[in-house]
Amino acid sequence: MKVAERLGNLPPYMFAVLDEKAGEKRGEGIDIISFGIGDPDLPTPEFIVDSLREAAGRKENMGYPSSEGERFFREAIADWYKIRFGVDLDPEKEAIALIGSKEGLANIARGFVNPGDRVLVPDPAYPVYKFGAAILCEGVPVDMPLKEENGFLIDINNLRERGEKAKMMFFGYPNNPTTAVGNDDFFREVAEFGEDYNVILCHDNAYSEITYDYKAPSFLQFYRNGVEFHSCSKTFNMTGFRIGFCVGNAEIIGALKKVKSQVDSGASVFTQQACVTALRSYTSDEKPECVRRTLDIYKGRRDVLVNGLNELGLKCEKPRGTFYVWAKVGGSSIEFASKLLDVGVVVSPGVSFGEYGEGYVRFSFTVPTERIKEALERIGDKL
Repeated sequence: MKVAERLGNLPPYMFAVLDEKAGEKRGEGIDIISFGIGDPDLPTPEFIVDSLREAAGRKENMGYPSSEGERFFREAIADWYKIRFGVDLDPEKEAIALIGSKEGLANIARGFVNPGDRVLVPDPAYPVYKFGAAILCEGVPVDMPLKEENGFLIDINNLRERGEKAKMMFFGYPNNPTTAVGNDDFFREVAEFGEDYNVILCHDNAYSEITYDYKAPSFLQFYRNGVEFHSCSKTFNMTGFRIGFCVGNAEIIGALKKVKSQVDSGASVFTQQACVTALRSYTSDEKPECVRRTLDIYKGRRDVLVNGLNELGLKCEKPRGTFYVWAKVGGSSIEFASKLLDVGVVVSPGVSFGEYGEGYVRFSFTVPTERIKEALERIGDKL
């Protein structure tokens, strides 16, 4: 049986490969400490779980949902954007529910990218931009290198010098995997580029609330002709709920709605209700207590991990956003990750995020502090 040629252009999904290799080590009796996939280990706040239980028990919530999201959910999204970012949205035309933001990031390209269209993607980056969006639509991904000397920000001047023509551009700050954050001037530069070159700008803002001594903006504060993606996965430890949303330009949202109407039947109504409960915990632009508690834990873990890695000679900075550490290892990131796997420590090789990720590895500190300390001891013994 011959699969579609486009599938031949896809590499194995890196987290599936990591899970498989970790499983092999477990089979050998090795205790695994995984810093691989960024899956929060902290529980979903109880008030959100209670909301889900209550909503799931109501008969009216058991039928098919709308693929664009229930009106009450889209209104809650608009309210949250107004409270958190000061951005006004029309919940009817400028907001749509997603089955997790990853789904939306892939499907947005299906609404615009034709075979041969160029799609600007960061490198290194979350793989869905290049593979789930560009390549599965038979578009041509064009790398935008994220380099340490530029603070891992997209070099907009370089794009202009190249006279880059593209249909769509993906980017995200706070950034996965580099942990870089963007300031207002950077977002304005991106907005001007999108306007000048008529590029559809897609900002992945999944980590806007996972920040330390930094307050992430919304790209829509600077540019209203693009779209922005969010989810409750990181902010409220709701990865398994598979609920997110996309907001912004009505024409772009309309195309995404049309795509989704043909490929899914929407997120469950009771999951949307739980997300509304989560979003309503914001009564001002400051993070609510449940999010602050999570960040306090992450910050303590971050400091232990970063200090320990630097003591071992691995150069890394304390991230101001995300729950990752981007550590410089020099040499082959795959060889380094394989060496750590021998002692039961799983990290993500930088090259699996793109060519310019070589020489780095990503640690996710969604791991208890005691396990981080244990992992540091193992790494020290191996290096």
